[in-house]
Amino acid sequence: MPRSGRLRRHIREFTGSSRAEKLSFIPPFLVLIVEIILLQHAIRIQVDYVIELTIILLILSAIEIILVSREMQKHYQRSNFDGILTIRLDDFIIERKKKNVKELVEEFIEKYPHYSSYRNEIYHITCQIMETHKEEALEKALDDKLKKFIKRRKKMNVDEILEAFIKKYPKYRKHPGKVYRVACQVMGVSKEKKEDI
Repeated sequence: MPRSGRLRRHIREFTGSSRAEKLSFIPPFLVLIVEIILLQHAIRIQVDYVIELTIILLILSAIEIILVSREMQKHYQRSNFDGILTIRLDDFIIERKKKNVKELVEEFIEKYPHYSSYRNEIYHITCQIMETHKEEALEKALDDKLKKFIKRRKKMNVDEILEAFIKKYPKYRKHPGKVYRVACQVMGVSKEKKEDI
């Protein structure tokens, strides 16, 4: 039996879709099954207008199944495209090490011209990636500084460390929750102790 690439692709798209999409695919099949039963019954009793109406409904159900299937396929391809674009952009941004979003977008489109029609998506994803990189850099710098800071102040509790650290590094005043969380991690304070502190 020859392998069907299209069938495998449809199965992969179906399994990769969300639960809501999978559930939206069930009712048209149930309606189709009911209409087939009604058509068999109408043929058995030989009522022409019931047969004609049931055939029309059967065709409409088949069209609905095709439309739902195509919609799932489009959604799967879009999410797959977004995932590939995000990975490619992330690698590109790390490689370039630039801070200007507009320059990054221009250079990316210059390197990959087939993405030129997706300029808005590239801009949006680039902003998200750069924000994520900024957050990661902040966390890493905070982690390094806090480790050194706590090493010299072993007798202080988390609240005292938080207050002293923010006093010494005022730029972290905007992120007291992060400082507190990282301080708890560095000091090895468990969740139960965090609640008591």
